[in-house]
Amino acid sequence: MILAALVYIRKVTQTTTVSEVTAEYIRESHVHILQHKEIPSYVGIFRIHGPFLFGATDKLDAIVSRLHELPPIIILRLRNMTAIDSTGLQALEKFADQVHESGRQLILCGAREQPAKRMREAGLHGHLGPQNVCLSVADALDRAKSMHPEPSEPRPEGAILGSRRNNIPSS
Repeated sequence: MILAALVYIRKVTQTTTVSEVTAEYIRESHVHILQHKEIPSYVGIFRIHGPFLFGATDKLDAIVSRLHELPPIIILRLRNMTAIDSTGLQALEKFADQVHESGRQLILCGAREQPAKRMREAGLHGHLGPQNVCLSVADALDRAKSMHPEPSEPRPEGAILGSRRNNIPSS
């Protein structure tokens, strides 16, 4: 029990960094923010925030339970996912399969260094199609537009996108 706790603490502390906010950082961050970006009605956006480890993977079930009511393209933002383990990788692969089985498309975007590396090593890019793993939310929105053949009305002001809802049950 103590060993498992120490391994968990080590994984979490390895993802902690301290760095200076520079002009380059601000410029590069612009492609990751949703403010001032048009979210088409055929896109639903969700995010993972924090480490996506063995105890958190069931949180994707809240999205799966709503798949029948979601738009045809789902973007899963990973910018705030600080770490992922093999259980998290398996959960993302299963989630991708469930999204595809529902007739929808999945795009992942914004993964940080550790999760991006683990996802590549696990072959997740090949499973999703490398074009569906994007560097930023701006790239993901561009990818969604290229996947959807017809133009769409933008979402009404104040529409819930699913990306900032924190009331998804944790089981």
